[in-house]
Amino acid sequence: MNTLERHRKLTAIWSSRPGLRGLFSTVNHTDLGKLFLGTAFFFFLVGGVLAMLIRAQLATPHSAFAGPEIYNQIFTMHGTIMMFLFAIPTFEGLAIYLLPKLLGTRDLAFPRLTAYGYWCYVFGGTMLLASMVLGIAPDGGWFMYPPLTGPLFSPGINTDFWLIGITFVEISAIAAAVEITVSILKYRAPGMSLAKMPIFGWYALVTALMILTGFPPLILGSILLELERAFGLPFFQADLGGDSLLWQHLFWLFGHPEVYIIFLPAAGVISTVLPVMCRTTILGYGWIVASAVALAFLSFGLWVHHMFTTGIPHMGLAFFSAASTLVAVPTGVQIFAWIGTMWKGRPNLRLPMLHLLGFFFTFVIGGLTGVMVAVVPFDWQAHDTAFVTAHLHYVLFGGFVFPILAGLYYWLPHASGRRRFFRLGELAFALIFIGFHVTFMAMHWVGLLGQRRRISTYLPEDGWTTINLISSIGSFVLAIGIAMVIIDLVLQACTARRSLRNPWGAGTLEWAMMTPPPAYNFASLPQVSSREPLTDDPELAVRLARGEGYLAEPKHGWRESLTVDIATGKPDFHVIYPSNTRLPILMAAVTGVFFLSLLLKFYWTVPIAVIGVAALAWRWAWSLGRKEDLPPQSIGHDLELPNQTGVDRSPSWWGSVFLLTANATFFGSLLFGFAFLWTVAPGWPPPAWFAASPVELALGLAGAGLSVVGIRRALRANLGGGDVRTWLAATLAGVVAVGIAAGAIVLRAPAPDTHAYGATLLVLGGYALFHAALTALMVAFLSARVARGFTSPVRRAEFPVVNLWIDYLAVISALVLAMAHLPALLT
Repeated sequence: MNTLERHRKLTAIWSSRPGLRGLFSTVNHTDLGKLFLGTAFFFFLVGGVLAMLIRAQLATPHSAFAGPEIYNQIFTMHGTIMMFLFAIPTFEGLAIYLLPKLLGTRDLAFPRLTAYGYWCYVFGGTMLLASMVLGIAPDGGWFMYPPLTGPLFSPGINTDFWLIGITFVEISAIAAAVEITVSILKYRAPGMSLAKMPIFGWYALVTALMILTGFPPLILGSILLELERAFGLPFFQADLGGDSLLWQHLFWLFGHPEVYIIFLPAAGVISTVLPVMCRTTILGYGWIVASAVALAFLSFGLWVHHMFTTGIPHMGLAFFSAASTLVAVPTGVQIFAWIGTMWKGRPNLRLPMLHLLGFFFTFVIGGLTGVMVAVVPFDWQAHDTAFVTAHLHYVLFGGFVFPILAGLYYWLPHASGRRRFFRLGELAFALIFIGFHVTFMAMHWVGLLGQRRRISTYLPEDGWTTINLISSIGSFVLAIGIAMVIIDLVLQACTARRSLRNPWGAGTLEWAMMTPPPAYNFASLPQVSSREPLTDDPELAVRLARGEGYLAEPKHGWRESLTVDIATGKPDFHVIYPSNTRLPILMAAVTGVFFLSLLLKFYWTVPIAVIGVAALAWRWAWSLGRKEDLPPQSIGHDLELPNQTGVDRSPSWWGSVFLLTANATFFGSLLFGFAFLWTVAPGWPPPAWFAASPVELALGLAGAGLSVVGIRRALRANLGGGDVRTWLAATLAGVVAVGIAAGAIVLRAPAPDTHAYGATLLVLGGYALFHAALTALMVAFLSARVARGFTSPVRRAEFPVVNLWIDYLAVISALVLAMAHLPALLT
């Protein structure tokens, strides 16, 4: 097969349908990465317009540009859009587009999950924009502190838009994090061990794991606050056993890692682009990876430094102040590694390098002011002033936007296949750099003079007028610079001036393909022996196009790839991807109906939406798998691999592991909330404990044990070619018993609207009941698959997946039953 014939066959197999049909049904990572980035930058423009409205309001005292109610909506939506609809989706889009190309493979682990996450993001973001257009946008700040956002002080639907819309959007973040984690660990080019992985892959892996453990506390807080608003469950009402500080703990358990979730992908861009701009290799690869991992760990121990003024004990103040200062160490390691890279290389001041220099100057200032607010006495003075707002923007804009602009200019020739013709980028950078520093240096100044943040007006005698006017002028210069960047990018994408395949002389695999990239990325998959394969072998792209790598011969119309051992990069099994489908957008739409029903209080449609999601998920999973055993598949170079259906730890198993990681973090946050209220909130112990029932406790524990034993026996029976139906029936019976015990907690919990104890028990019981229903559905699905011949001793991959979920149900149900029944039994 010659090169052109191979290209045509692979294109026919991997490409999306033309036109809108292709847009709504594509599962190709290149298409979805571009869609993510394009949508994220649309929201960035919306958030930027809102920022201009804020600065127009504050330019002069007694401004009548926007009244207090509208102003509250504007600054709340500005923060919400920038944090949730721009920053995280930009990372998702960049990772989705780049990772398979950098890692030397053809797609991500779960292409349909990527598409589902994108459409959830679009629908959730649209819901929030609709609230702004209708004049009922969230107005409680992007942090939504109760009791301000509780039913008493915010009785309208504004806050509900935030709570429900953000939870909807975060489905996208969790889906992308699972996708990215499994893809990096398993879907790499043969020979690409972890030590040889491109450094952006390390940053993306750490960021994805942070999303999986950082977002669930906020999801839990949003659910609890919405339950309080909709049904009067008093989680945050002090007179009924709740505590508004619980929201701050849950929010900042997410909120502080969020800063590093935003920074680390940008740092990955810097570590990728900077060596190329300096015509050298990255200095201290191992130290940079170690510092990124350390930064991720430390970021989860800093959340209380946002709460220094809430009256926490002095020992806690000292601990979190020290931890907040310590976090500068791994950041400093990365900064010095980048400076060392520039020192040993020969920096070339092309446009991406200008943005990287803008990052260094800006982010270091943001880091220094961060150390300042980590010191408790200073924080007590600067807390809730414009100084903190300026610090946040120095860290986020300097640490994210400048590197992302560098990355856009660096990879745009790859995505478009064209090079720059008009030279607007350098002027745009100058305007952005000057405008940003004028805007936010002035905000530092006025914050030190005492201007509070989130105010809509001020008095002339406050002495802030000139500084605010300077800040507002700077913001409009910044906006002009951003507009010029967009014009420059559009012109580059549309002009017909063809770019070289590798215009920067980079050594990573994304440049070893045609530009713009074909739907299949690589005509054959490379064998990797270093971190920069293209530097080692400049003819690699030609050799891969000729089919000298793995999986060079298209067959059966399959979308083929392979996975590797996590540590060594040795190939371990063969993968066949699903094709294009509209299932992701349909499932996202039905998921949207579920959230809209909650928002509009149409509770009768909620179960209909749940059934619809379950039915579509069943159809989704049913379309995968095979009814015949596939023999080991030849991937080239005299190597044969088993298919994914014939292994114990399939991609679905790994996806379940990381999805359950997020799930366990959610459950752990719920246990933390219960313990916090029990030990800190006023009004405890509750008026009445849950009436313990040894029978219900024994039923639940026995059911958990039976389900664990049953699924393991079913797995063994399948391996031996025996009848698994009896053991699956036993597993289902155990799950049902757990569901009955959990349902009893929901039904018999003390009145949930009279004390936080009853409300918390209701949520704990509901959590266990939901998982019992979910695992029952999974066991029923597996039983149907067995009956229809989708499993065999070889095709066994579905059994370990169900086994994981059964084990998780057993653990969480035992904990929930113990927390419900033991207090009364012990007292």
